[in-house]
Amino acid sequence: MSFPHKHLLGIEGLSPTHINELLDVAQGYVGVKRKELLQGLTQVNLFFENSTRTLMSFEVAGKRLGADTVSLPISASSIKKGETLLDTASTMNAMQPDVLVVRHGESGAVKLLSEKMDCAVINAGDGRHEHPTQALLDALTIRRRKKEIAGLTIAICGDILHSRVARSNILLLNSLGARVRVVGPPTLIAPDMDRLGVEVFTDMESGLEGVDVVMMLRLQLERMQGAYLPSVKEYFHVYGLTEEKLKRAKDDVLIMHPGPMNRGVEIDTRLADDIDRSAIQEQVEMGVAVRMACLDILTRPIREGAK
Repeated sequence: MSFPHKHLLGIEGLSPTHINELLDVAQGYVGVKRKELLQGLTQVNLFFENSTRTLMSFEVAGKRLGADTVSLPISASSIKKGETLLDTASTMNAMQPDVLVVRHGESGAVKLLSEKMDCAVINAGDGRHEHPTQALLDALTIRRRKKEIAGLTIAICGDILHSRVARSNILLLNSLGARVRVVGPPTLIAPDMDRLGVEVFTDMESGLEGVDVVMMLRLQLERMQGAYLPSVKEYFHVYGLTEEKLKRAKDDVLIMHPGPMNRGVEIDTRLADDIDRSAIQEQVEMGVAVRMACLDILTRPIREGAK
């Protein structure tokens, strides 16, 4: 494939063709444990926020492709001593990495870094803005289970307001022809959300009526300043995914969650562990394949130039 972008900063700006090509390459990496495509290249993971799934899967992806993979713990870096983001970018650039994977708590910070770097930059989540590789792995999971994304009705439920995962998924799923709903309390849905081309529901039962896929989101309490919820217990009662609420969806509904899960808050434990309907563990597996694909595609210009 001929990918026209130097960086992967978001789903916004990607055509349906390029999204599908990324997914096709990722499908080819499912189950692949070793392929020395990136031998001699350096991958730096720069995470300004805590992460388990995303950081580990990028590390595993890079190592499976043969890259020299380095992860910088921000708690032990000069950021804690007052170094600016741009100075950090300058320092990283001087070390001449071939690909930089960045997670940052501020929207737009990864794009700013990309403008100062000579190498490819991958957005591993920036503020409330985007998390493109999460949306890609979710799409790959759905495509493997449902064969096609076009024509599906997909409900994204929970803390929509603070979720970069929701934004990236809305952009991607709409682009590929799905019908997207967002479901949650009014305090956790932006007033202009319908401008993104989604149907907005504040009633869980109505929002789940006839859906093919239910994607639950984590309550991002660390980003909430003010009274968004009466209580966590009340939230689960009204908006947590339970067997009773799920009866409104299709019989073969697919259950998803990007993690980390708060069991008994966003989702009932029995549903999370339902081997027939839950794809939560498969999402983790697809995360490695998608990130291998992204590392492969974005480093092709370097590898082809070295031939």
